[in-house]
Amino acid sequence: MARKTKKQRLEEQRVRQAAVRDGARKRRRPDRDDLARMLLWLAIRDAHTEAAKKRSQRPLDLLCGILVDGLKTQGFDAKEIEDVYAKLEAKYRTQEMPGRIKRHLGRSSDNSAASGI
Repeated sequence: MARKTKKQRLEEQRVRQAAVRDGARKRRRPDRDDLARMLLWLAIRDAHTEAAKKRSQRPLDLLCGILVDGLKTQGFDAKEIEDVYAKLEAKYRTQEMPGRIKRHLGRSSDNSAASGI
């Protein structure tokens, strides 16, 4: 059997990947970016709430330090990490929910905005 051309393999991959995305959309399955965005928002929100109670920035500083250390290990620049974090922290501190509205998911009784997250 002859090997498929690169064009054929890429087309098959495109079709496969489209089917995976469509299936995930139908099952309303979040991807890793959705989970990471929600986790970061919750961490910033909770750390900010804790800091406000104690009148300190310590929890937020601790979270930033952990992020900087982890991303520096991957080769990112510490000043750039801190800049990105500061912008996200300011945005997520005041934002009700992170990310974009997922219009393709629509609304249903099991995922109402009143769920508390």
